[in-house]
Amino acid sequence: MKLFTPLYERVIEWSRHRHAERYLAALSFAESSFFPIPVDVMLAPMVLAARHRWVRLATIATLFSVSGGLAGYAIGYGLFDVIEPWLMDSHYWNAYQTSRAWFDEYGVWVVFVAGFSPIPYKVFTIAAGVAVLNLPGFLIASLIGRAGRFFLVAGLVRAGGQTFEDTLAKYVEGLGWAVAAITAVAILWFMMRG
Repeated sequence: MKLFTPLYERVIEWSRHRHAERYLAALSFAESSFFPIPVDVMLAPMVLAARHRWVRLATIATLFSVSGGLAGYAIGYGLFDVIEPWLMDSHYWNAYQTSRAWFDEYGVWVVFVAGFSPIPYKVFTIAAGVAVLNLPGFLIASLIGRAGRFFLVAGLVRAGGQTFEDTLAKYVEGLGWAVAAITAVAILWFMMRG
């Protein structure tokens, strides 16, 4: 069953749409505060479609992602009293306490690592608001982490060029299933720990 190849082909089409930059901006904002789909899913095909615009596209992703991170911070800061009872009754309470301990121990470094790595950045933006993490430090760490990630992705895709696109198209199905399997294992592991 081919599931990821048609999705990949559709994303490539969307990445060439005349409003693609707006879609990238919206996705970047939403992903940093509440949406589960990572920005790289749209950024990489957009760079493949217009390699000469890789810096512009990485900049859009970075700026809107950091703006979305601020929205996540505001959600954590302003709505924690509303979600705390639910959080305490859920299996996420231990994870929340762990993130708070990390903020207490490592501060803004946690935001930098979350911004650069594939772990869900939105979880840490919301937790940073709850922890009332230093806002200028949060912004700087978010900007460096997000820019590092998006410029790395865009630069690698640009440098790989047609060879990268051909290889990705050839293996997209296997890569998609591998990512799905890794995600499922990670979710199970997290649930078993909580």
